[in-house]
Amino acid sequence: MTTMLPTLTQLLAEYERALAHTDSLWEDLTEEEVYWRPHENSSAIGWHLGHQPVVAHFMVRNLTAAEPSIDERFDSMMDAATIESKRDPLPPLHLIRSFRDDVAKRVRFRVGNINRGHVQAPTQLRSIATLMMTSIINHEYQHSKWIGEVRSDQFKKDLPEDPQSDLLSSIDGYPVIDLSQLPR
Repeated sequence: MTTMLPTLTQLLAEYERALAHTDSLWEDLTEEEVYWRPHENSSAIGWHLGHQPVVAHFMVRNLTAAEPSIDERFDSMMDAATIESKRDPLPPLHLIRSFRDDVAKRVRFRVGNINRGHVQAPTQLRSIATLMMTSIINHEYQHSKWIGEVRSDQFKKDLPEDPQSDLLSSIDGYPVIDLSQLPR
């Protein structure tokens, strides 16, 4: 039997939901809260906010588009391979916001082109983009969970409701698109 994978249109909508959920976790925080770290071997909320789009754009540009980096400084600092003690000082918050927005535009553009068939090998790229978008969305929600934990535990701020979608399941408390649980 074949699993009914979500369409790229559904995944783009879920991507928007994931981005909005992340924004709901940090946009009312102060800059000091976004940059707070309990010690040098930890990551600030701001690092997670930069890491999420770095990974998304890396996947898009390496799996589907061969486009250049938007900002190599972000790529280097926000790479998970960069040890935590080297994840500081973070760029100004307005640059993190702008970077997140720029990457989201690139994701929408590239995946939109794939969805419309405006690429070479459209069926093959649609297959790649479906799994890529699932991974990008799951990664966005993964780091949002951690941002939410700092928001709640450290700053005693209320959490928004968990995102709701027919595509989402919960695994170990994380919202995810679990492809193994989709209808067959």
